[in-house]
Amino acid sequence: MKILGHVAFLLLLGGIWCQNNRNAKAGGKSKKSGAAQGGDVAQAAPAVDVSPGSTESSRGTGGSAEAGQEAAAGARTAGQQTDDMRLHFLKNNQVTCNDGTAAGFYLKEIRGSRRWLLFLEGGWCCYSKETCDSRYQNIPRLMSSSGWPQTKRGSGILSSQAEENPHWHNANIVFIPYCSSDVWSGTGLAPTPPPRPRQGREKERDRNVNTNTTEYTFMGSLIIREVIKDLIPKGIKQAKVVMLSGTSAGGTGVLLNIERVASQLEQLGAEAQVRGLVDSGWFLESKQQRPANCPETVSCSPEDAIKIGLRLWNGVVPDRCRQLYKRGEEWQCFFGHKLYSTLTTPLFVVQWLFDEEQLRVENIYIGGQSMSEGQWQYIQNLGVELKTSLRGVSAVFAPSCLSHTVITKSNWMSFQVKGTSLPRALHCWDRSLEATRNNRTPAKGCPFHLVDTCQWPQCNPTCPALVDQATQQELTLLQMLAAMGLDLQRLGLDPQGDADSLASMVSNGG
Repeated sequence: MKILGHVAFLLLLGGIWCQNNRNAKAGGKSKKSGAAQGGDVAQAAPAVDVSPGSTESSRGTGGSAEAGQEAAAGARTAGQQTDDMRLHFLKNNQVTCNDGTAAGFYLKEIRGSRRWLLFLEGGWCCYSKETCDSRYQNIPRLMSSSGWPQTKRGSGILSSQAEENPHWHNANIVFIPYCSSDVWSGTGLAPTPPPRPRQGREKERDRNVNTNTTEYTFMGSLIIREVIKDLIPKGIKQAKVVMLSGTSAGGTGVLLNIERVASQLEQLGAEAQVRGLVDSGWFLESKQQRPANCPETVSCSPEDAIKIGLRLWNGVVPDRCRQLYKRGEEWQCFFGHKLYSTLTTPLFVVQWLFDEEQLRVENIYIGGQSMSEGQWQYIQNLGVELKTSLRGVSAVFAPSCLSHTVITKSNWMSFQVKGTSLPRALHCWDRSLEATRNNRTPAKGCPFHLVDTCQWPQCNPTCPALVDQATQQELTLLQMLAAMGLDLQRLGLDPQGDADSLASMVSNGG
């Protein structure tokens, strides 16, 4: 009997090993075949930090797989519960990333918690065959799940550590990777035109990439819908609060989908209060004059890209906003200052008044090689225009700084407006919504409408430091402007007297 027992035990081990081996192979399926993936991915694998850079296409892939793997392994060795979010592929394998691989989400469950934080990753978009092919070649993780790690670790508002995330660390955290390239608006397959003939170096380049790129699927809005469906067994129907958050294109995705998410949860019978957190997704239209229909990809303004992309993505916008505009003008609903007043779900907007991505659209790079007086004037005007556009927003945190995204940065607690940090402002907003819901008077002295009153970039003393791109040295604003070739004396600034020149700017900031 002992021998039979040993044989049975070995057979059982062999079966488990084979099953794990099959799971590993299924997780590595390539383009199109990945659509058949479904359910959870449970095997041990590297953890990757969800760092600020990992959410932006222009910032690289972000995170350190080796460091994350060591941390996760150490936690497992010590027998501790890890802080990692674990990858789950969507059960509906018809809703996919651009290349047909399975879409999914990362989940960190907190047993007993009735608070849910859903996060939409950012990374701009693609809007034509050429831009999508380039994106697929250069940033494949934003179009395919084939290389996604099995676990991620959150930072900022996605952290499970109370020291870093005082008010949301004990919520269920859901990170939804961006792999639809449609600003989270797409609803299905839209064919692209046949490829144009390639010549010379283009032929050589195309031999080095997957050439089956004549069509992509754009399902960003559907991915959000399916994630919520898959969270029902996890307890989201019993949620007290569900906050849909996102940075950059993910922030715009919050604006576009928050009403639909609230409606879906209501139809499921959930009694959760749904709210949205928009970080650096409140863009303004470009001021540059560009050729009609932007024949060259580099000449496309955000509004032109969205006009073209909406047709490609079969994109949707909130109903009440869509009704304001005639057919073909729905692209205007991608801009928060036009969309906000039509939304009924509570929203909190976080927006740097001198957003680096807004400047990049105008070909202005802080810390780059040069800047004209006209560009400096544009920067100053941008702060005024963003401030004006936020005037009617009830819950807002808008520092007068040069930066882009904040809520997923590990130092997000250090930034303040008028003496109040962003986590504190969010907590005040949370308390106010709870008080209103329970017919109580909101507490006084707990602000959540915070917009810097000083006029210049970096006039808030808590702003992130400016870094010279060539030397990686930290510089003051005046040092940066001088390094970029501006004549400070001609502009009425004293290059020798930083403190005096900035005193009036700082007086109203912070």
